[in-house]
Amino acid sequence: MEFIIITGLSGAGKTRAMHIFEDIGFYCVDNIPPQLISTFYELCKKTEDKLTKRVAVVADVRADSLFDSLIESIDKLKASEKEYKVLFLDATDDILIRRFHESRRKHPLLENHKGSICRSIEFERNILKPLKDRSDYVIDTSFLLPSQLKERISSIFLKNSSLSLSITCMSFGFKYSLPTEADLVFDVRCLPNPYYINELRDLTGNDEMVKNYVLKWEQTIGFIKRLFLLIDYMVPLYCAEGKSQLVIAIGCTGGRHRSVTLTNLLCDHLKKQNLYVNVTHRDIQKK
Repeated sequence: MEFIIITGLSGAGKTRAMHIFEDIGFYCVDNIPPQLISTFYELCKKTEDKLTKRVAVVADVRADSLFDSLIESIDKLKASEKEYKVLFLDATDDILIRRFHESRRKHPLLENHKGSICRSIEFERNILKPLKDRSDYVIDTSFLLPSQLKERISSIFLKNSSLSLSITCMSFGFKYSLPTEADLVFDVRCLPNPYYINELRDLTGNDEMVKNYVLKWEQTIGFIKRLFLLIDYMVPLYCAEGKSQLVIAIGCTGGRHRSVTLTNLLCDHLKKQNLYVNVTHRDIQKK
C-alpha cells in the first residue's frame, strides 16, 4: 500500500495537491485529524478494496494543540515500521500573505495571534520545521502554476514511489528568487546570454536556435562536462543515503534561455542512466 501524508503551511496548496492525487488514482481524505492517521492507516491496510491501495491524507493543522499530535502520529507510524511518505508543501511568507488576501480567507491561526497574519505564518513555520526536516518530499509552490504543481506531483507519485530516488531538474531565474526546495543550485549567468541577440530574445531554451547559440561557446561546453561529472558522482551518494527526492536547479538571469537549455541537457543525460527524472522550467513563461 502507498500511503502519502500531505502537510505543510496553510495556504501553500494542500487542497490543490489533494485534487491532483485524486486525478492520478489515489483515494484521498482531506483534513483528517492527526490522531486518526494511524487508525486510518490500519483500516486501509486491512481492506481488500483496490481503492485503498493508494491513499493520500491531508493533515491540516488548525489549532495549536494539533501540531504536536501530527508529529506524534507520524512518529507512531515510523515506530511501528509502517510504510509511508510525507509530502510537505511550502511557500514564501509574501506569497502566503498575498494568497490569503486574494482568496479573502483568514489564516486558521489568526485569532490565536491577535489578528496578525505575519505572526500566524511565523508561528506555523517554526513549529512545522521539524516535520519539514523529516519529510520525504518538499515542494515550494511559491512560483508554480497549477499545471506545474500537477506535473511535479505526478512525476513523483504516478509510478511506484516506494524507495526510488526521484530527480527533478529545474530551471529558474535569479531575478525571481532562488527555489527554496533545491538541493543543488548552479549559476550559469557567467555564460554568454542569448537575451542580447534580438532574434533570440523572445524565444526560450526549448527552441533550437537558442540551444545552438548557448552550446556553441567553449565555456558552455566546459561547464557541461564538469557539471555532468559532478552530478554523476553525487547521485549514487544520495541514493546510498536513502534520499527520496533530489532537486537540481540551474539558474540564469530570467530563467528562459541558458538555464532552460542546460536543464534539458542534464535531464536527458540522467535519463540515459535509467534514473527517474523529470524536468520543470519554473520561470520560462515570465518576461
